[in-house]
Amino acid sequence: MLLRKLALCASLAFAGLVPATLHATEGKVTVTDVTGRQVEVKVPVNKAILGEGRQIYFVAALDTNDPFKRVVGWRDDFEKADLDGYKDYLAKYPQIAKLPTFGGSKEGTFDIEQAVALAPDVMIMNIEAKTATDDAKLTEKLAKVGIPVVFVDFRDQPFVNTDPSMRLIGKLFGREARAEEFVAFRNEQIKIITDRLAKANPPKPVVMMERAAGYSDDCCMSFGSENFGKMVEIAGGVNMAGKIIPGTFGIVNPEQIVAANPDHVIVTGSNWELYVPGGAWVGVGPGADAKMARNKLAALMKRPAYTGVKAVKNNEVHAIWHQFYNSPYQFVAIQQMAKWLHPDLFKDVDPNQTMRALHERFLPVGYKPGYWVSLTDKE
Repeated sequence: MLLRKLALCASLAFAGLVPATLHATEGKVTVTDVTGRQVEVKVPVNKAILGEGRQIYFVAALDTNDPFKRVVGWRDDFEKADLDGYKDYLAKYPQIAKLPTFGGSKEGTFDIEQAVALAPDVMIMNIEAKTATDDAKLTEKLAKVGIPVVFVDFRDQPFVNTDPSMRLIGKLFGREARAEEFVAFRNEQIKIITDRLAKANPPKPVVMMERAAGYSDDCCMSFGSENFGKMVEIAGGVNMAGKIIPGTFGIVNPEQIVAANPDHVIVTGSNWELYVPGGAWVGVGPGADAKMARNKLAALMKRPAYTGVKAVKNNEVHAIWHQFYNSPYQFVAIQQMAKWLHPDLFKDVDPNQTMRALHERFLPVGYKPGYWVSLTDKE
């Protein structure tokens, strides 16, 4: 099927019946994605394929009243990576159980013929998939059958690319004003933290950020100078792994953690029951069981990497929702981390209320607490 379509496109172009290279036409605009690529897309987009299911985090913030109205297919990760969040959306939008799903381009399991059959106006991909799509020439293959691909980024360099990504999708969806409203809210909430820290200039505690703690037996995945590593810095801390990991993600060994003797340990977690059934991961997220999360967090601190470190001795050990790392909601995580690192300075800041406001203003599902937990939390 795909070969027939490619051959037809090529023959029509050769015969002069369609242009071999598209130029701006009525109903189409040229947009620049976060990789700097200029892409011509018909707007407003009526049918979109989401290259990652968790892209619904930003789609829902723009199409709040009907977040799935444009979605004709998506990658199959949302349910697996954020089971609690998926269940909330499924309860309100049961039709999502029947949405066509795709494997990942990074794994080489993306089905091009299935994508063609859905006839989308655009496919939205995360920037971390670009190397794989380039290697497979997926972007070029989709372009030849009239499916443009745009790249967004909330993960590799979120503090460079979140605002441009939201504005890009706002343009594609005809929701520019809504995108600007979200961007303004996000930046206002971050500014609450950065302005106060700039004025007070408090000492900066050392923080060990462990990525997906307990997901596997390995220890310990962490963050370099971006993503949660950058969130630590914005929240008024020193990211322990910042000088160890050259990129966004990497590994620190247990000896490095013991030697650094961090003041705080923050691990990321989610409900990964479909990935690692009964695993040691900390299941924070919407409506999470706080007692169970604390117990699992305490168990993780018995690993050799944390033997005798200051954070564990002082119970300055916390877990936070992993999906803040790949969504435009990072500002809530920054507020909560600032509150952990500088409790007196941010005594009046209420990240729960910020998260509630995010849901009430921008999201179609109700807010359920459970996105973070500390060993010192009361029952």
